[in-house]
Amino acid sequence: MIPLSSIERTAEALMAKAAIEIPDDYLAGLRRCAETEEGALSAFVIKAMLDNYEAAKADRRAMCGDTGVPRWYVKIGNEAAIEGGPVALEAALRRATAKATAEIPLRPNRVHPLWRTDHNNNVGIGAPEIEYAFDPEGDWIDLITVHKGGLFGSDYRMLFPGDGIEGIRRFYLDTLLAFGKRGLACQPAIVGIGLGGSKDTSMVLGKQASCLRVVGSRHPDPKIAALEEELKDLGNRIGMGAMGFVGNSLVVACHIEVGYCHTGGMPMSVHMFCLASRRACARVHADGRAEFRTDPLWFTDYRRRATVEWKVPAEAAAE
Repeated sequence: MIPLSSIERTAEALMAKAAIEIPDDYLAGLRRCAETEEGALSAFVIKAMLDNYEAAKADRRAMCGDTGVPRWYVKIGNEAAIEGGPVALEAALRRATAKATAEIPLRPNRVHPLWRTDHNNNVGIGAPEIEYAFDPEGDWIDLITVHKGGLFGSDYRMLFPGDGIEGIRRFYLDTLLAFGKRGLACQPAIVGIGLGGSKDTSMVLGKQASCLRVVGSRHPDPKIAALEEELKDLGNRIGMGAMGFVGNSLVVACHIEVGYCHTGGMPMSVHMFCLASRRACARVHADGRAEFRTDPLWFTDYRRRATVEWKVPAEAAAE
């Protein structure tokens, strides 16, 4: 049984890592941007960003003054048993969030939407969000925290089958241009696209694509993988670089995740995981041991399962 104390201790460590340490995959992608950026101001900003990340890690302070809105993704192995059950798990994650807000510190960004009530700890009604996935094997749980900006950097549109790939390109470019010109996202960014599903599922898929896949990963469907690469290159040819300055380094990576949708529509969402790509993850084993890593490993074959187990009735099979 996984000890609750190990879960809470690991969650606290993850909160600090996410706020302070840039993931290695994004850092490598940003360094590639620094090598190829042609705009003078954009290149200057990228260099300043890299220097800032080193200073944050050395000083053990949050890399950005706006520390986003902490959220959790939890993957549970099929054989996992958690001390106190899932209710105790959620309480531990909420305690870890509140403690990290005070000790790192994080900016207390969570308030009531109407009364603007602030508990000064990033915890409240529906906060932090906790999303779940499962794995068919294992007696472990994966804890992933993401501190994503909570104001901008996301958009949605209901496309239709007739819009096709051209419509996807158009909405993608519309979104990137709007974000860049209006300062609604901090670039260079990891762009996540959710295609299909219901309206809400499309938003979830896009956010997970931006936050839970590492730079350099590719979708297992080769046609989707090719579209990811095309859209990345397209985004870097619109004339914008770091923080909206003239340049060619708007997009560090483009990730697409899909879900089956209604026959009459093609929901699409676009999300930008900003230059402070705050995420951290660890696997907590049954003995309480924690293994920290940089890849969330969220989109497994099981997670993306494209088929359904279906037993054909004998009489139908004989026809």
